[in-house]
Amino acid sequence: MSYEDKTLTCSDCNTSFTFSASEQEFFASKGFTNEPGRCPDCRAARKQQRGGGGYSGGGYRQQREMFPAVCASCGKSTQVPFEPRNGRPVYCSDCYSKTRR
Repeated sequence: MSYEDKTLTCSDCNTSFTFSASEQEFFASKGFTNEPGRCPDCRAARKQQRGGGGYSGGGYRQQREMFPAVCASCGKSTQVPFEPRNGRPVYCSDCYSKTRR
């Protein structure tokens, strides 16, 4: 399939930008069916707001919020990556490993 440069309008800043034939070919090779809605500057700004935009291989990952909890099995204080709810058991990593077996 042959591609031609297209002029699109950014949904954030309303400026025109070119969606080049090579970019269209790249999008198609990745299986993307929608045209970009944002210009390259707004895409980069949005990616920065989201903390780097996923699995770019940079090694940076946003720190998870951890919540204090008491293990229902051994009574040890621990931290878990979810907010514990009343009536639901929470386990430390050691006891959780034992219950998973």
